[in-house]
Amino acid sequence: MADAIRVLLVDDHQVVRRGLRTFLEVQDDIEVVGEAADGAEGVDRAEELKPDVILMDVKMPGMDGVDALRRLRELENPARVLVVTSFTEQRTVVPALRAGAAGYVYKDVDPDALAGAIRSVHAGHILLQPEVAGALLSQEEANSGPGRAGSLTDREREVLGLIADGRSNREIARALVLSEKTVKTHVSNILMKLDLADRTQAALWAVRHGVTG
Repeated sequence: MADAIRVLLVDDHQVVRRGLRTFLEVQDDIEVVGEAADGAEGVDRAEELKPDVILMDVKMPGMDGVDALRRLRELENPARVLVVTSFTEQRTVVPALRAGAAGYVYKDVDPDALAGAIRSVHAGHILLQPEVAGALLSQEEANSGPGRAGSLTDREREVLGLIADGRSNREIARALVLSEKTVKTHVSNILMKLDLADRTQAALWAVRHGVTG
């Protein structure tokens, strides 16, 4: 499975990990490369195994999912994190998204929908429920108003619009005939100028303020 999506499971419940593994292992394009029982172990395993996607619980003993997400961002680990949670409250999910998660699904998600979610975040897309997207938009509007768009160059606005479309750096590079390194630099500049933490916030900001690809 040379081209399979490499997935790491991070959850403190062994039964949950076993269930996820059992289903995912029958997918032709998904390979479970490892498991971890808490956030700290998840970070270590992510650095060791270099997965493409991490399925991570939010509430875990020791280092929880939010702190693990922050640590992965500090380490510049490229894995896309999909939160798998049983908690529906915005106060639980929103911090995880602000910490860098690419989206979230509930633990009772339909198996086929979970596989689709993994493929989607791996492709660079962001998965948000409307009510959570609204909460994030309200917070980002308070932190960075539309006037900040004026500090972006024309190229940065193009990149931002493509981020809002859910494009990965590789897809943006192809669309704009740029190197991935150059796109990464543009993304970093966008986040700095708009005072945003990650691509999820940038995509939401772009949608809110009408910047499209």
